[in-house]
This record gives sequence, structure tokens and C-alpha cells, in this order.
Amino acid sequence: MFSLFSETTLLEVSLPIALLVLVVIISVGILFDVIGIAVTCEDIMAYSAMASKKISGAREAIKLVQNAGTVSNICNDVVGDICGIVSGAMGAAISMKIMFSNMSDLALGICISSLTAAFTVGGKALGKRVAMKQSHKIVFSLGKLFSLFSRKEK
Repeated sequence: MFSLFSETTLLEVSLPIALLVLVVIISVGILFDVIGIAVTCEDIMAYSAMASKKISGAREAIKLVQNAGTVSNICNDVVGDICGIVSGAMGAAISMKIMFSNMSDLALGICISSLTAAFTVGGKALGKRVAMKQSHKIVFSLGKLFSLFSRKEK
């Protein structure tokens, strides 16, 4: 679905819009990698104490940490990798579109392909560092977000 959206968008839009969609796809991949790493770095104990005090989001954070393997698999290996593949293909397609529209822009096309790879790899590497250092904030924020959508027991 992501690939279909990005490719159909690319065919009908201007270069700035195509680049914006590319940045969004790269950002989504990085965000989901951060979530996957943060969940695997967390310990359930801090959230257990918070849940006993009925702090909103703590129970949802516990569920995330208890299911860290599944959450990480979905975030890192499914969404993160798909975004990486789609952004690479989209970056290459944008480069080809530029090169075929004007052969003098060969260098620009190569730069876009290179920057796509650099931002994807570099962003994920930086995101993983942030995820390991800020895992508690990330997981608790996700827990709070998910608590908005969960049913409250009476």
C-alpha cells in the first residue's frame, strides 16, 4: 500500500511534492525503528509501580514491554524495513525522473539517491541512539497515547 501510494504520487506531482513524500516515508521508517528499539530496552518494573498508582498509560506501557518481541518485529522488521525499501525505490525513481527530464541534472539525480540512502541509514542510526537513551519517555508516551484509545474498566 505504501509503495503504491508513493509511486502513484510520484507520477503525478511536482518534484518538491515528491521529495516531501520521500521525507515523510523516511521519517516514518525512522520513527518506527525508534519505537521498536525503545520497547526492547525497557524494563517492566517502573511501569508496574506506576500502574499500581493508577497512572494513565502505565498499563498500556506494560503491555508494550511484555510484548516487546512482537512490537519490535512489527516496528523494526515490518514497517521500518518496508519504509526503507520504498524510500530507496522512490529516491531512485525521483533521480531517474530528474535525469530523464534534463540530462544536465545528472549530478542532482545522483545527489538525491545518495541523500536518500544517507538520511535513511543515518536517521535510523541516530534514532536508535535516542531510543536507547530515552526509552522510558518513548514507551511511556506510547502508553499514554494508547490509553486514550483503550477501554477503561469500571
